[in-house]
Amino acid sequence: MKIDDSIKKAAGLSVGTTSTRSSKSADKAGAVSQPASDSVKLSPQLQALSGQLADTTVFDSKKVEEIKAAIAEGRFQVDPEKVANGLLDTVTDLLRSRKS
Repeated sequence: MKIDDSIKKAAGLSVGTTSTRSSKSADKAGAVSQPASDSVKLSPQLQALSGQLADTTVFDSKKVEEIKAAIAEGRFQVDPEKVANGLLDTVTDLLRSRKS
């Protein structure tokens, strides 16, 4: 089966010529330009919030270790009703947010 190169032949489409042209012009100039660097400055309000958030933990690492141990020992039990209620709550919230 022969692969058709019609994409390369289509009018208005140039394939692979952009990088070649830019590299040739960079060679002629004798130097490659470096991309501009961006800088970000945080407002004082955000800096204050960042400091407050750094003091709080996202999760309780002690509880995570207890759950890991319970799973490893076969003591961890899943409450299917609690899981189902959590899923229903999530779906309800998603449906409400789509209507808004």
